Amino acid sequence: MKIAEMFYSIQGEGTLVGVPSVFVRTSGCNLRCHWCDTPYTSWAPEGEEKTLEEIAAYARANSTGYTVVTGGEPMIAPEIVELTRRLRAAGEHITIETAGTVFAEVDCDLMSISPKLANSTPLERDGGRWAGQHERLRWKPAVVKRLMGLCAYQLKFVVVEPEDLEEVREMAAEVGAAPDRVVLMPEGVDAETLRERSGWLSEACKREGYRFTPRLHVILYGNRRGV
Repeated sequence: MKIAEMFYSIQGEGTLVGVPSVFVRTSGCNLRCHWCDTPYTSWAPEGEEKTLEEIAAYARANSTGYTVVTGGEPMIAPEIVELTRRLRAAGEHITIETAGTVFAEVDCDLMSISPKLANSTPLERDGGRWAGQHERLRWKPAVVKRLMGLCAYQLKFVVVEPEDLEEVREMAAEVGAAPDRVVLMPEGVDAETLRERSGWLSEACKREGYRFTPRLHVILYGNRRGV
């Protein structure tokens, strides 16, 4: 399996924010979000081939019980199902972080689904050549519903501006997501941008009954890899 990086840090986003976790970041993605914060897994994918046993051994050696399989898009990795079985055998609590465009019968405890809003479409980046494909793939409600049925779930939306909230409402309603399973996160890779957007976004969560999540790892460590 092509792995961009593995590291031990704290979960910076979502309902498990603050939990020490091992992160296994697969390389490769079927989307091209223009604001992607891990371009080394999508726009210019890189990484090393690692066996499933190497990955599981890293988790066993470094984890305190929680492993996050993320990307890129981990659900397109050919051995993703078997990887989750190995992690389960190692006794890990498993979070899968996915955009929700591909289904696989993975073993997990939290399905962290991050459907991409229209704000993600790369209309200008790379001359716009990825925009059509991205727009076709970014929202797959039937897939999202199946993933929601595998285990506990959260729908985590990356929000740029207040106008994004109507799209969030429509998408959450289409898949029947409970409001307290909808998590809103400000887009941004620096503390100042996150602070500005967090103000009005947290107020929106209070009105709608959604959950707010910071990007705690960015606040603590900055926008860098391995954290």
